[in-house]
Amino acid sequence: MTTALLWFRRDLRIADHPALLAARDAAEQVVPVFVLDDALRRPSGPARLAFLYRALRDLQDRTDGALRVVHGKPETTLPRLARECDAASVHISSDHGPYGRARDERVSVALGDVPLVASGSPYGVTPGQLSKGDGSPYKVYTPFMKAWRQRGIRGPALTPRSVPWSDGGLAQTGIPKDPDVGELPEATEAAALARWQGFRDHDLVDYDDIRNLPGPDRTSRLSTYLKYGLLHPRTLHAELGAGDGPRVFGQELIWRDFYADVLWHHPRTAREDLTDTLTRLEYDAPGPGFQAWKQGRTGFPIVDAGMRQLLEQGWMHNRLRMIVASFLTKDLHVWWRYGAAHFLEHLVDGDLASNQHGWQWTAGTGTDASPYFRVFNPVLQGLKFDPHGDYVRRFVPELRDVAGPAVHEPWALSPPPRDYPAPIVDHAAERQETLDRYQRTRA
Repeated sequence: MTTALLWFRRDLRIADHPALLAARDAAEQVVPVFVLDDALRRPSGPARLAFLYRALRDLQDRTDGALRVVHGKPETTLPRLARECDAASVHISSDHGPYGRARDERVSVALGDVPLVASGSPYGVTPGQLSKGDGSPYKVYTPFMKAWRQRGIRGPALTPRSVPWSDGGLAQTGIPKDPDVGELPEATEAAALARWQGFRDHDLVDYDDIRNLPGPDRTSRLSTYLKYGLLHPRTLHAELGAGDGPRVFGQELIWRDFYADVLWHHPRTAREDLTDTLTRLEYDAPGPGFQAWKQGRTGFPIVDAGMRQLLEQGWMHNRLRMIVASFLTKDLHVWWRYGAAHFLEHLVDGDLASNQHGWQWTAGTGTDASPYFRVFNPVLQGLKFDPHGDYVRRFVPELRDVAGPAVHEPWALSPPPRDYPAPIVDHAAERQETLDRYQRTRA
């Protein structure tokens, strides 16, 4: 009986899975495996690991118990597993991050005569497939989006009625016990689809109007499911429909493809600035202000609410991600890499491309760089996007007795709330300091 090994990574689902279909068509039995790779586990915080382990348990159930979860280096583990089950081929969804590309090359070499077959990717348009007329990669979103739309994407792959799953007689390390974390989204393929369908049917039509408002909690919350491939963006694009809400939501999905494409062309940007326009910019070492920022104790309520949501839920509303990133880089003058690392430690949806380039977008060192126009005033941001203060009161209990928009300027109350810190900086002064530092880079 011929055997194909299906190596799951960021595609922990059965539906709309081209690599699964390729493995099924290539052999009489399919052996599903997942490798617990310490190079990826080490930088993952407990929330992300807990979600991963729960998703693996769901996948094990959906593969009729056949999924083998093993611990080791992929370039050592995959060839051994292929030999033990006499696999004629190993199938994957392609990976396009710096580590994943190098890892897959090592695995391909180590497999020798057993081919490593890539089918599909975690993206609507696979990174590296779009370029400008002169062949150079895009660094600005809007032209990329237009090229993306012009190219179009395939519809969802068929969901197989049955798959000849087998454990191949392979021993396994097993799925580790969950770390102790707070409440997380349900980590199942069914929950991912249900979340999408609920958002599609009730909130998508208004997405253009509500996407920047953290208080109502009406965004899709699909980023975690997309991160681990419990849902593929093809499925979402295929069901968007017409209207401003669907159009804008589709653009947000294309941002995900854009950042993955930028990282594919510029892998150094996982740790370095994309542009060189601010290479001479002066930064401050992370000190007490950075610690206050991480703890949600800056004295600016909208910033603190976002940082506390991150610690409590392993997630943060996208508008808040921009606000807190601006505060760290523009008010505290700390290099974006420190904030990006903190996010990756705590975010359940922590995605290298989207995280690093989202931070650079706000810091003014990445795509669409326009730093002079991105010094967010945290008070005005709070008043504009949380006008009634509901979001702040939800995550900053010291301010729950402050009614209405006054919650965004608690220091103006008489007396101010006793248990809430005073602002750690003067925003107006730090904004001017930021502009002065920018000007010095041009001198």
